[in-house]
Amino acid sequence: MEFMSETLYIAAIITFGGMFGYFLEASGLGSPKKINAQFVLKDWTVFKVMFTSIVVAAGGFLILDMLWITDSSTFAIPTTFFWAMLIGGALLGIGLNIGGYCPGTSVVGLFSGRIDGLFFMIGMMIGILLFALLFEYIEPLYHATKGAESQTLSELIGLPSWVIVISLFVMAVIGFIAGNKVERKGNGVINSNDLDND
Repeated sequence: MEFMSETLYIAAIITFGGMFGYFLEASGLGSPKKINAQFVLKDWTVFKVMFTSIVVAAGGFLILDMLWITDSSTFAIPTTFFWAMLIGGALLGIGLNIGGYCPGTSVVGLFSGRIDGLFFMIGMMIGILLFALLFEYIEPLYHATKGAESQTLSELIGLPSWVIVISLFVMAVIGFIAGNKVERKGNGVINSNDLDND
């Protein structure tokens, strides 16, 4: 039984990971052109895909929790390190803007035949190695402003989970409307023909 559960777990990872990669490529996010276009607010596909994923996942977990199908109190939630997250997020954003890839989309780009995805992945691995080698020097900064253990966003700001999910949904709707207006104004959506010329 233990072998079966582990096998099913691995099968789920491969299945849903493959589906995630497929939908990233199908939406054009395996191309650095598409991602760079989000930074100049020309094409809002990145926002739409990622925010949809967040809202669906958050809403799904909330519904499963309310129906007692899952118990969110048993979920493993990483501890928040505010300065580390702020600096790391800024560095990720800079790399994303310059390279046109994030860790996930670089893999999709590579398996879509884009060689620059490979170089981005190599750079990412070098960055991970440097972080590990230099961690003893940056550990004080990393552990600065440590948040509470296993604290959810709901607990952090003192609002019920359903309020957070509804707020995310409203933000997504506003973002979709704004993005569509900007895209129509500038005829900015990058089409599949543009991506094929990468």
